[in-house]
Amino acid sequence: MARGIHRLTEKAVQRAKKKGYLSDGGGLYLRVGPTGAKSWVFRFRKMVDGKTKLTEMGLGPLHTVTLAEARDKAMKRCKEVQAYREGETALDPLAAKRAVLAARGVASAKAMTFRACAEAYIDAQRAGWRGPANEIQWRQSLTDYAYPVLGALPVQAVDVSLVMKVVEPIWTTKPETASRVRGRIESVFNWATTRGFRAGENPARWRGHLENLLPSRAKVRRVKHLAALPYAKVGGFVAALRREHGVASRALEFIILTACRTGEVLGARWEEIDLGEGVWVIPAARMKAGREHRVPLSGAALAVLARMQPKAAGLVFPGLRPGKPMGRVEPRRVLDRMGVGVTVHGFRSTFAQWAAERTAYPHEVREMALAHAVGDAVVRAYQRSDLFEKRRALAEAWAGYCDRQEGAGGEVVPLRAGA
Repeated sequence: MARGIHRLTEKAVQRAKKKGYLSDGGGLYLRVGPTGAKSWVFRFRKMVDGKTKLTEMGLGPLHTVTLAEARDKAMKRCKEVQAYREGETALDPLAAKRAVLAARGVASAKAMTFRACAEAYIDAQRAGWRGPANEIQWRQSLTDYAYPVLGALPVQAVDVSLVMKVVEPIWTTKPETASRVRGRIESVFNWATTRGFRAGENPARWRGHLENLLPSRAKVRRVKHLAALPYAKVGGFVAALRREHGVASRALEFIILTACRTGEVLGARWEEIDLGEGVWVIPAARMKAGREHRVPLSGAALAVLARMQPKAAGLVFPGLRPGKPMGRVEPRRVLDRMGVGVTVHGFRSTFAQWAAERTAYPHEVREMALAHAVGDAVVRAYQRSDLFEKRRALAEAWAGYCDRQEGAGGEVVPLRAGA
């Protein structure tokens, strides 16, 4: 054994009490702190700004690192110091250690979860979307399908098999939904790659990738996505719905009575509604067509609003989180609870079929009631009126029909004089 190293013994290490350093030789020291805590350090000299400076780096506490292990670590550090002094390495042992820790910290910071990336993507894109309906749809679809599988995983760790686990179960049963979810997942990965949170192939890319694993939407068995209730049964359903409690039940009733889209109703605000005039003005930003839409409110629709305790401002049908709209899944859950195998959006089809078969209102009135564009660009340029009063009469007729229960027969509702 060379003289000047391995000076300490196990007994001396255990008995050491005095604050300071005990040398074992070869740059290894046992450091005793003010509280008596003991740890191993390696001390060496390096040039800093033309001067020799004593530098110290920790090797671990005594209760974790034994004397023999500390000697092994010190020997490695000695070799690293020698390599640094001879120009074989660019960093001394302490600088190399700090570089490793820094890289580890960067890697940890970059290990964002898929959900965190998705939320950041939505926040970044929100200003470019036409209105809150897009945000609601994005959040709801990812919450329903992507987050249960991918949400808590680092975005870098998600591969093709995990994406398939999300979309494959619904690819043939809900092809439209599955396609949108896949596209949204792909967009999140593109954002994460650009921001440096992941690298490599986008596992949700369709062309030349997932198209090799899944049939195209054109070849998928067509299913009825928007199952609608026959209009002859709507009266009985509405009567049962009015016995249901909760904000979601009232929102569903309002959707049926106004024949509006789910997102339009869930985003409705009190400041958009004139209860005295019975008018709800939906701003262009929240409309699918990007145009302001006036909705005539029937007496039955106003009764729903009265049950919601009108306020000066705020959401008409608030969600559980303060200031946030109700999720689209809530009205669907009401239908599930009532055991009705239809979709919320399907009630627009119910209204359209009833209006076409049971009333004499012109096509353009019925279409405007659904906020559909009527005619081509030239026709719309000359059709400046939104036929509001005629639509108000149609809304009252629809509300009256929803108030009664009947069979498949019944009379045609005539067009009111002057309407």
